[in-house]
Amino acid sequence: MSQVWLPCGDYHQSYEEDQGWWQTRFIKFKMILLLAIIFIVIPLFAPEYVISVATMVGYTAMGALGVQLLIGYTGLITLGHAAFIAVGAYTSVMLVLRFPWPQFIVDWGLAYPISIIVAAVVAGLWSVLFGLPSAKVKGFYLILTTMAAQFITVDFILTQYVSQIGGRGQAFSLPPGTIKIGPWVIDNERKVYYLMAVLITLMVIVMANLLRSRVGRAWVAIRDNDIAAETLGINIVWYKLLSFFVAGVMAGVAGAFWVSNTAALSPEHFPWFWSLWLVGVILIGGVGSIHGAIFGSLFMVVIMELLQWAVIPLSEYYPKLLIDFAFLKDMAFGLAICAFLIYEPNGLAYRWWQIKNYFNLWPFSY
Repeated sequence: MSQVWLPCGDYHQSYEEDQGWWQTRFIKFKMILLLAIIFIVIPLFAPEYVISVATMVGYTAMGALGVQLLIGYTGLITLGHAAFIAVGAYTSVMLVLRFPWPQFIVDWGLAYPISIIVAAVVAGLWSVLFGLPSAKVKGFYLILTTMAAQFITVDFILTQYVSQIGGRGQAFSLPPGTIKIGPWVIDNERKVYYLMAVLITLMVIVMANLLRSRVGRAWVAIRDNDIAAETLGINIVWYKLLSFFVAGVMAGVAGAFWVSNTAALSPEHFPWFWSLWLVGVILIGGVGSIHGAIFGSLFMVVIMELLQWAVIPLSEYYPKLLIDFAFLKDMAFGLAICAFLIYEPNGLAYRWWQIKNYFNLWPFSY
């Protein structure tokens, strides 16, 4: 029986109702309103600057979802996730620019959609390769292994070899009209935003359903106590590698999306600091929560934009501020992490959960 509210008890009468996405009409209304804002209000009525910021929030969330899966749900600390995003980006751009597709594939605009799928698989397999040590090591040693992925992949393979293909120097240029899906040419901010909105929605749906499955429960069991999980019959090596694969797939999709949002692809787009940034995003948003990846991305991107707005007027009096903006950005990032670890260690997702409970249980919220 469908309920409008669930104020002080559980009215579910079946497992399907208990696991339902939209359990009440009020929640269904909120989700429909959210989707309307994402797919209609923002792209049609927001200024182009707001759309570009929203696109950056979505791209950050795409990368953070994979980090959240590894750290928040499986307990595998990673500091090299930018490498797998880079693999996805370069796989996609190589397939679009260099692969000899049949003419009908090019004419029908299928090269880029196919490249997204291939990039996801390649990045997933590359992630598994560097996830293999997780079968024997964890903690500090696994951190070093994932950092090695960053330096081997981006600083060595992509910079010294892949970027040199075709005599292009350090960057692959993407002429206008190169990126298209069917007849839909992605050549402006609004179209890039729509692509981001579709991809992040699909990624959230896939990840949420995985976490509600047997696989997701195994990941959480490994995170909480891997020895106990193995005693219960969970193949921890298999599930750890599967976690690396799924996180790599998400990183590959994020990298393939980034190709549509840039005029030239370079290894400079994927520095090691980007891996650290994604870890900071889930620490601020909340570890072990899909909401945390999204809230953390929204918070960090908006805060940095506000910081830039504050710096520009002050630069008239202190011109050096513009030169040092990158360092100010790093400082703000560090201060934000410290502040959240001290005052809000559970992240924004936990605060959101408390606010929702307050209103759902009102007037008995005490």
